Amino acid sequence: MNRTFSKTGWNDFVEWVKEDRKVAQRIEKGNHMRHKQSVTLYNLLFPIWILVWLPSPLWLLLIPLNFIIDYLVLYKSLPASSERKTFCNRHAWKICAAGFAADFIGSLFLFVLFRLTGEYKSGYLKTVSQALAFNPFANAGALLIIVLAILLAAYCIYRLDLHILKRAGLTEGQSKTSALWLAAVTAPYLFLLPSEILYR
Repeated sequence: MNRTFSKTGWNDFVEWVKEDRKVAQRIEKGNHMRHKQSVTLYNLLFPIWILVWLPSPLWLLLIPLNFIIDYLVLYKSLPASSERKTFCNRHAWKICAAGFAADFIGSLFLFVLFRLTGEYKSGYLKTVSQALAFNPFANAGALLIIVLAILLAAYCIYRLDLHILKRAGLTEGQSKTSALWLAAVTAPYLFLLPSEILYR
């Protein structure tokens, strides 16, 4: 019985060692994959017009800054009166929200064209795609697309703000004037910033 017990115990020990090795290999493989994924994610480079939409501490700067700019432009575009500040306090956040919506439309326009031009492995359209991502001034076609995206966003700002201001009680003429100022000043000119300077 002692021999049998000894042999059985040895076999159990061998099986335990084999299983332990398998577990160790799986853990090592999992750690390797997680490391590889983290390296891959770390190496991703985003264009500025995508980067601003990714949740980050940058929002703590962008959101208040956009609100302040929208507030000041709206305030300056209105005729001087005792109710001007009250009007801005009540409606500036709507103008700010409309600006973010319009900027998102412009970014979506860029994203679609970036993906379409990026489908090409080489040639002029591939160059356009790379310039859209990193430096629009490096390619005339990319620069034109960025300008069109800014104009699209500006038009959306104008239409949305015009609707908001008319509903807020401004006259047709004053609504158009204020909406035009907001569209011209708060259009997403940040799209022109070469993203490559962020990754140097």
